[in-house]
Amino acid sequence: MASHGYESGRLNLPFVGISTFGKREYVPDWDKIDADVAILGAPFDFGCQFRSGARFGPRAVREASTLFSFGHADAYDNEDDATYLGSDVRIVDIGDADIIHTLTHESHANIEYGVKKILDAGALPVTIGGDHSINIPCINAFAEDCAKNGPLHMVQIDAHLDFVDERHGVTEGHGNPMRRAIEKDYVAGMSQLGIRNVSSTAKEGYDDARARGSDILSVRQVRKLGTEAVLDRIPENARYYVTIDIDAFCPSIAPGTGTPSHGGFQYYDVLEILQGLSKRGDVVGIDLVEVAPAYDPSESTQILAAQLLLNFIGLIFHNRKQARSRS
Repeated sequence: MASHGYESGRLNLPFVGISTFGKREYVPDWDKIDADVAILGAPFDFGCQFRSGARFGPRAVREASTLFSFGHADAYDNEDDATYLGSDVRIVDIGDADIIHTLTHESHANIEYGVKKILDAGALPVTIGGDHSINIPCINAFAEDCAKNGPLHMVQIDAHLDFVDERHGVTEGHGNPMRRAIEKDYVAGMSQLGIRNVSSTAKEGYDDARARGSDILSVRQVRKLGTEAVLDRIPENARYYVTIDIDAFCPSIAPGTGTPSHGGFQYYDVLEILQGLSKRGDVVGIDLVEVAPAYDPSESTQILAAQLLLNFIGLIFHNRKQARSRS
């Protein structure tokens, strides 16, 4: 039987110690990132059109992640009969990008810089927002990486299309990120999943998105098709950037968000798609946004976010290892 470290050292219970993501090492010097995965907080919520508070998302998700991080054992999944996030997957937390209140461009530039430093270090960037506008600097940071390694296919898990071009001069709010992304010559296409109900984007936005090659599915359409059929609509062997808005989930399990929309996904609806993506191609970037903890005193929303990220990271590196062993 493998040694899990329970016999020696501190017990290291979830409520003990500093709340880095997953209780992993904190690396404040961004020139010394040496890891497979680096977590960046982007506590920016000036792009909100309704309820603010996602600036506290990174802190809340980090706190919630300690629930799954006793620090002594790998993560064994009895359904998959697989062990995830072993010692061969090094995750570090590099803290937060500096946010300058009232200054969107400067704050976004600081987020872009953080993601760029992670990419330069050869690590997978996982950015925790913040509102969905933080996806704009995240995608901006991929310009050089894509010039070397090829384009991105965006996979968006969200209640809203976020495809507004401009509204009253606003071009970088949380309703704009997918429009800003598709304008990049290194974004080859989009799969937008979970889009439903009364949306922040008018019909022209949907028409524009489809004309630019986006595949848009609602929650009900995803469920009717089934996971495998949805995955078949996503290009195979591509480089995926996955952006997850927590309002993609039903507010019955994730009420802590600024723009809740009923009829959303349940946990396994999304996890099974992410698991399929991790086998289908190469996930090269992730952000998870719009966790606003003040609206959920149960803390279920941030626990869901942390659990989803940890599972997704584990699946990515497990399936990369499986692919290497087959080749």
